[in-house]
Amino acid sequence: MTILAATATTVPPESTQQAIGYPSLFLLVLIGALVPIVPTGALVSSAAVVAFHQTAPFALALVFVTASTAAFLGDVTLYWLGRRGMRSKNGSRWLEAMRSRAPEERLTQAQGKLAEHGVAVLVLSRLVPAGRLPVMLACLLAKWPVRRFARGNLPACLAWAVTYQLIGILGGSLFPEPWEGVVAAVALTLVISAAPSVWKRVRSAK
Repeated sequence: MTILAATATTVPPESTQQAIGYPSLFLLVLIGALVPIVPTGALVSSAAVVAFHQTAPFALALVFVTASTAAFLGDVTLYWLGRRGMRSKNGSRWLEAMRSRAPEERLTQAQGKLAEHGVAVLVLSRLVPAGRLPVMLACLLAKWPVRRFARGNLPACLAWAVTYQLIGILGGSLFPEPWEGVVAAVALTLVISAAPSVWKRVRSAK
């Protein structure tokens, strides 16, 4: 009885987890879209693991809606800030930050794919690690209006949220404890994120 009472006091109820978790997820994904230093994919996967183990209905659906909405709003805001920088004579720190994270080679590839495939490239850019900013910058250089970018970015954010949520659900289904699923989901997300750069180094070393 003592152990059960201690556990009950240390583990917050689902209602408390949801009241704190969903706003935190929204805020962190939004910040991660604006300043790409937050591992947003790992956050979504971890939230999906926790939701998978909850008994509350629609927990996974709420994770999906929260993550995709925050990603979409963050992307559109960053694009709008980039547009302002493009129109300004002195540019802007947001535009410079985007340029610094979009190597010339990746930007040239993104411009070519954007000219050839159009909006479909936006969807792939959200799923490919480090692919979002080069394609966003290519859209800015192509002078896409914010509305056109938003229309193409919406399915991109939905596909991104589904993909990383499925990773979380996989991790949650393989392990009985939520923390084990979170560790597995984060590890898998980091492996997926690092795979392209590792493959590129292997190819260049040959």
